[in-house]
Amino acid sequence: MAEIIQQIPHKTENILANWLTLLPAIVAIAVVLWRKEVILALLLSLCTAELLIFMQQGQGFGAGLLLDGSIQTLERIVAVTADDGNARILMFSLLVGGLLAYLRLSGGVTATVDFLVRKGIARTGRQAGLLTFGISFFTFIESNLSSLTKGISTRGLFDKFQMSRARLAYIIDSTSSPICIIILLNGWGAYVLGLLSTYELPVPAISVLLGSIPLNFYALFTLAVVLYTIISGKVYGPLKRVEQRTSEQLPQTEIETPASHPAFMLLPLLTLVGSMIGFMFLTGNGELVQGSGSRSVLYATVLACLVAYGMMIISRRFQHQQLVDIGFKGMSELLPVVTIVLLSMALGSSLKVLGTGTVIAGMVDQNIPHFLIPALLFLAGSLMSVTTGTSWGTFAILIPIGIPMVTLLNLPPQLVLAAILSGGIFGDHCSPISDSTAVSSVAAGCDLLEHVKTQLPYALFCGALALSAFAISGWLMI
Repeated sequence: MAEIIQQIPHKTENILANWLTLLPAIVAIAVVLWRKEVILALLLSLCTAELLIFMQQGQGFGAGLLLDGSIQTLERIVAVTADDGNARILMFSLLVGGLLAYLRLSGGVTATVDFLVRKGIARTGRQAGLLTFGISFFTFIESNLSSLTKGISTRGLFDKFQMSRARLAYIIDSTSSPICIIILLNGWGAYVLGLLSTYELPVPAISVLLGSIPLNFYALFTLAVVLYTIISGKVYGPLKRVEQRTSEQLPQTEIETPASHPAFMLLPLLTLVGSMIGFMFLTGNGELVQGSGSRSVLYATVLACLVAYGMMIISRRFQHQQLVDIGFKGMSELLPVVTIVLLSMALGSSLKVLGTGTVIAGMVDQNIPHFLIPALLFLAGSLMSVTTGTSWGTFAILIPIGIPMVTLLNLPPQLVLAAILSGGIFGDHCSPISDSTAVSSVAAGCDLLEHVKTQLPYALFCGALALSAFAISGWLMI
């Protein structure tokens, strides 16, 4: 009896220590729900993790706790940039902003769309919808670029065929992110690959990423429903009521770039896609799935930027200094995204040292049926994304929590990752504070709240289907 009594304080201390390792994740989620700011949530979560590590090392609650803990936070951020792969992802995240600016301001995007329209591809309302859908496959490099391109180039067609701007906004928003997260030869794929690369997985990170594509149920269901809406011409719920009053013109916002030639967009884009695949083979010694994603995407982006820059210089419409300014302005537009990437890498490193993933996996192993984990991760991602308005921030918070479960609980990594990615996109589509929602409404010339209201029933329907699919897949695969 005496021995049991002596063990009680030790067991209580262990339980308390285990719960404390969850504090950074709790802080992140609480700040996300309270302030709806991902960067602040990641920063405070990182500070909390470093303070716990500081105490875990036996430093205690000394007077210098806050100072030393803050210094460790800065050092953790510095440490993740010392990793070659992380540095490449950060460089790519900046350079892609310059590339997007070149593609947009060269007039290549507008010229490409004009060329497709002149060829008679959009003669009916259905063809106009299919054109909007198809443009997504040419602008998959970035979701906001895709939204702007589709909206600017096709809203005149929607007016001509008496289809509402709300319908256009729905098609724009519901095809941009899902296609970006399925094609993955873009910043989305590089970002997720960077988050995955810090973990030891049973298969290469690139294989996990590619394997998540057929399991990304929300994205697949959403694209299927959009295609059904375009082909059938049928709409439901609030969108149907808006369609019945299409004679009321909504305020329009023109975001025009004079057309030049389709080559100004197509050639850099083909360079990006083709060279990335080539570099994947090169860095993988002839095997695509063994290639270095961080190296390939960086090299391909640099090459695409050089091609775009060279074409714009040769056209004599731009001067060198003007192109430098355009490139740096494009980079500056992505600084918030780069900050999220940097803090998410640092947080992932801290949580690995703290053992948060191990503790959560242990709790899940004891209290939750394993087959429900993908469905629960989907729900968690949905909640985070809808309250923050960003899917990338959701990935940054949930991947360090969900991926450690793969090895500890012997879960299929592709299914776990797909659940997190699907949840992030679903919440993003439901959120009125999402940047993609705002860009889609502006590009379509549709009121923001009307766009949210008319898209929500479609997103909820696809979300319910995805939740059921993850529950069934978990039962079959785990």
